[in-house]
Amino acid sequence: MKILLLTAATGAGHIKAANAVEAYIRENTGWDVQNVDCLKAVGRLLDKTVCDSYLFMAKKAPTLFGRLYKRTNQENVISHLVPKLSGLFSNLLYPAVEACAPDAIITTHPFATEMVAALKEDGLVSAPLICIITDYGPHRAYIAGAVDAYVVASEDMVPELIEFGVPREKVYPFGIPVHGVFFDKQDQGMLLRQLDLDPDLPTLLFMAGSFGVNNIIKLYRDLAGTRVDMQIIVITGRNQKLFEAFEREIKANQALPTRLIYFTDEVEKYMHAADLLVTKPGGLTVSEALACNLPMAVFDAIPGPEDDNANFLKTHDMCVHLEKGSDFAQEISQLLKEKEHLKAMRENCAGFDKSQSIPNLITLIHKLARVEVRP
Repeated sequence: MKILLLTAATGAGHIKAANAVEAYIRENTGWDVQNVDCLKAVGRLLDKTVCDSYLFMAKKAPTLFGRLYKRTNQENVISHLVPKLSGLFSNLLYPAVEACAPDAIITTHPFATEMVAALKEDGLVSAPLICIITDYGPHRAYIAGAVDAYVVASEDMVPELIEFGVPREKVYPFGIPVHGVFFDKQDQGMLLRQLDLDPDLPTLLFMAGSFGVNNIIKLYRDLAGTRVDMQIIVITGRNQKLFEAFEREIKANQALPTRLIYFTDEVEKYMHAADLLVTKPGGLTVSEALACNLPMAVFDAIPGPEDDNANFLKTHDMCVHLEKGSDFAQEISQLLKEKEHLKAMRENCAGFDKSQSIPNLITLIHKLARVEVRP
């Protein structure tokens, strides 16, 4: 069996979902799997134009990005224009698809979905097309008649996709794929002792790399001023400016126990050590936290997709949504005091069990590719 994964680097979530599927296939099947960035395969100019435009709008003009996101998610001329533009580039993607000769194609990005759907409609591709939507709200950019199956984050998305005209039998609420290490439960007390932290203190995890420096430093400073018993783990990623700012701030607030991490490929370890995650609500970060049964405090959501993710979590009482104008530190410190509520939020996260997302996806591939499942 040959599997082609198609993704794109407009946000880390699309890539991480594809990587999780690739890792599972390599570790658990004898299948040949190729993981291709569809924009890079089409051409360097398109890749740079699309990715740079996304990053600029998401970071520098989020309000405009949100308006465009909502506008293209409605039935109008603009929403029909986006698939047509992607279709124009489909022939440039075809050589990469042809070279793989896949038995099934899995996409984690709307552009990839639209391009493969166009190739199928032109009769150039016959392999089944499975589209993974990597947020907790659907968008019309993913919708195409030639898609054979949609794998979505939750049951909540099923009626929304039906409203977009997708047949119910094509929608599979398996959950967004994440790497299996996030589902492997670890001893929280042991992890905290390894970090030289107190197993008896509430532990916050800041996934801070994508925040503005001033916003997250102010939140940390305000939390230190509440005098509520807590300890904090901060992961800045490769944000050197933020790391240095936290180094200075931690020295100024030595009464607040803090472990500062620059970059790690063991995010799951810190999620399993924490009681509450403070983060932007990206689709994959949310899914990884839910796999760790970790409640969230989310803020600075990108209008559009991250708003959808935050609303999903809030509806199911798995997060507090810290909106602009609210007292961030007060809301977080209050939640830490409400131990029963925090416990209930964790139980809600545990009840949202999508640990079989990728195994279910493998079964779906067998079904659509008409290959018998091996005993």
